[in-house]
Amino acid sequence: MSNQSQPKVAVIGGGVLGVSTAYHLARRGAKVWLVTEGSLASGASGRSLSWLNAAGVRSEYYHQFRMIGIDRYRTLFAREPTLDWLRFDCGLRWGPPEDAQSLRQIHDHEVAHGYDSQLLTRDEIEARIPGINPAAIPASGAIWNPGEGWVDLPSLINYLATQLVKLDGEVITNAGRASVITDAGRVTRIPTERRGTIMVEAALLATGSTAPEMAADFGVSIPDATNTALLIKTHPVKTELRAVLNTPRVSLRPTPNGGLAVDADWTESHIEVLADGTYRVPAETIDELLGEASQVLAGTPPLSVASYGVGPRPIPGDGEPALGQLGDLEGLYVAFTHSGATLGLIVGELLGYEMIIGEPHPLLAPFSVRRFTQ
Repeated sequence: MSNQSQPKVAVIGGGVLGVSTAYHLARRGAKVWLVTEGSLASGASGRSLSWLNAAGVRSEYYHQFRMIGIDRYRTLFAREPTLDWLRFDCGLRWGPPEDAQSLRQIHDHEVAHGYDSQLLTRDEIEARIPGINPAAIPASGAIWNPGEGWVDLPSLINYLATQLVKLDGEVITNAGRASVITDAGRVTRIPTERRGTIMVEAALLATGSTAPEMAADFGVSIPDATNTALLIKTHPVKTELRAVLNTPRVSLRPTPNGGLAVDADWTESHIEVLADGTYRVPAETIDELLGEASQVLAGTPPLSVASYGVGPRPIPGDGEPALGQLGDLEGLYVAFTHSGATLGLIVGELLGYEMIIGEPHPLLAPFSVRRFTQ
């Protein structure tokens, strides 16, 4: 599209990847339509723990990409340090008592990759990181990552959407299902169920868990390991906790209104998918998850549900992002990844570059969709 005076682009998807890319496209001079099936942040971005990190054992490329992703958040944080929905107050993680060796291996891997990772004892944690119940920490201690943080994705999405509109982008919510029509090997238009058809030269599929299905319509297979996740947001609670906690039975972090965001992988086996595609979560599962969260907090405060969300959590089959041009179709791109929070700003920036310049960005090369067919 580099020869277009003002490229016309549609971004399908109202999560962080879609809104971020739409904003960066508009910054580069494109005429942008952001099209969402429902409301902004109504999908996976609205029920994400949104832990900003490059922790754990990952490939070299993926680790570095996540580090760059965090850097973009730090730039935003430095520019607007009073934002209550973006914080860098550290991350703390511990494993089950019988698996101290795995924790040490993760720590060693992080250190070897230049990631700020420190092993702390219970006493050190109690002295440095307020709000945690020391009795919940195993004798082997925990990994402290002082550079980590969290973002409230619905707040970020609204922030970016506002910036997009200021750049003359259009936000079209509740459009129903959107599809992509091509002609002679290039994108031409985007029909929607409820908002008509948009004539464009390029489009991005940032539709979360449905991206592999949409890609398959164009003969491109993206391996899919999407699972089902539950996120609870609590009413405000009296706690000094500011860190993101990841423990064997619960993960949690503060929310802007003084509550907590809480999730855990084990809840997936308790979620029932109903015939109409909706979900049912037993009250006992919610109570158990809140109980686990209370146990890791100093004073074990009672927690109550303000809201919860349940639905697909997009994960590519090999665990790494699928980003960039879709097949050989001119002007058609996809963004499908786990860790949408950490990668949200950098993915939008680099996909915006690719879509306007018409050339692959070197940092996205390891995550090309073409790797699944080569």
